[in-house]
Amino acid sequence: MDKRRTLRLDKVFPVSVSSTSFGQVVAIARNISEGGMFIELSEPLPLGSPIRVHFTMPDARGEIVALGEVKGHYFMNFVDGTGPRALAGMGVRFVGFDGGEEILNRTLSESLH
Repeated sequence: MDKRRTLRLDKVFPVSVSSTSFGQVVAIARNISEGGMFIELSEPLPLGSPIRVHFTMPDARGEIVALGEVKGHYFMNFVDGTGPRALAGMGVRFVGFDGGEEILNRTLSESLH
């Protein structure tokens, strides 16, 4: 059963993830919803870690700064046209915003309808 409460937009875009305990790293987001996102990261931060995610939505203006919490770790092995691949990352739940929430909501609304 899928526990997601909101639809996810499959987009690939860069994000900057920062944590007071683990510093800052640039990563790739693979999808996003009003409630969170999946961030591809070879070494996901520990579960429960509070983070800040800075990003801009594709086709939108303005930076979004989301406050989040690491809710899950994901490790996937798969085969595509180039052969075997692996992907690691973390699911992040948004707990608030320091700016740009209206940009995120507008972009998601336009893209999903």
